[in-house]
Amino acid sequence: MDILEDLESLQFERGIEEENRSWLYLQHRCHGLMIKGCAHATFFCKLLHNLSKLLQEKKTSRCSSTESLANAPEDDDELKVGIIGGGHLGKQLARVLLQLVPIPAERLRISTRRPEALDEFQKLEVQCFYDNSHLVGWANLVFLCCLPSQLPSICTEIQNSFRKACIVYSFVSAVPIPRLKNLLNHTNILRPQYQCVEGFAHIVGANKEIIAALQDPVILQATCPSDPAGGVILNIKWLDGVFYAALNVCTAKAAHLWQALQLVNELFPASCFKKCRKDGPPCPKLQLGHFLNETYIENLSPKSCLPWFDLTIVQLRDTPFSDNLLTHPALQDHVTHLYCNSFGISLPEEQHHVAPPDSPSE
Repeated sequence: MDILEDLESLQFERGIEEENRSWLYLQHRCHGLMIKGCAHATFFCKLLHNLSKLLQEKKTSRCSSTESLANAPEDDDELKVGIIGGGHLGKQLARVLLQLVPIPAERLRISTRRPEALDEFQKLEVQCFYDNSHLVGWANLVFLCCLPSQLPSICTEIQNSFRKACIVYSFVSAVPIPRLKNLLNHTNILRPQYQCVEGFAHIVGANKEIIAALQDPVILQATCPSDPAGGVILNIKWLDGVFYAALNVCTAKAAHLWQALQLVNELFPASCFKKCRKDGPPCPKLQLGHFLNETYIENLSPKSCLPWFDLTIVQLRDTPFSDNLLTHPALQDHVTHLYCNSFGISLPEEQHHVAPPDSPSE
């Protein structure tokens, strides 16, 4: 198809009647949503991948000569990603995760009704099949990339197959979080909510392929969760879900609350805490008070584990983390640095302390 690229008479726009050309912006909007969706999914996978490595290192360092890891599977801490749906979104997401996280092919599996259509992934030794229940029983992170009409039957298939710690990340925008929770009988769910900026004609990266767009520093910066510059806004509550999901991972591995907090802080590059306040003291690291209310903290012992967080509630209600995120520019900077650093880009100094946009309603 590359030989047709410069032939205007064969382009998609050529066949559209003049009175309908005003709707072409929807094509760019759709592509912009795909870029942002893949960028945020990649960031989340990178975060979990790095957390898995830290957990593995901590577990190894705790083991004495008399202790053994034989009781746990060798790859128990590794990130294993499943994708349900092999359509346009599912395939784009798989390409991005394989190339940009990067997730090894043996740790990515795709379940779709037409696995024979995923020849490009099978050649890379990615397992492609049609068994949703088997997929979620294997993975610890599952992306739902199916159609809304398919979701009820898929949820019926999988709701009894995944473990409590498995994170379900839904791209099915037409199905709200409370409905997802009921369909899946599960609480460890993340669902990004996007809102397109009205009157925003130019969606950043709309003319680029997804992987190429996500390797462009300008476009990547525009995908930052607290930055509306790309024409598509991500509800800031998604960041709530991301960090509480990370804490749930620590809890599932029986990390004590101070160990969990240390692990989450270690996800941030050291430069975060030095650059946030150029003319003042370094910003403090994340504390328990960023995630829990003071009354609850007072009743915890040092060897307690953190409570299990219901991510569906986290994304629908105010939390200590969202309150701190909205009122403390320093914390916003921490998160922005973490996001940009995960893609290997640096945030210009003049763009620090940008308050996040108002969260769009559900």
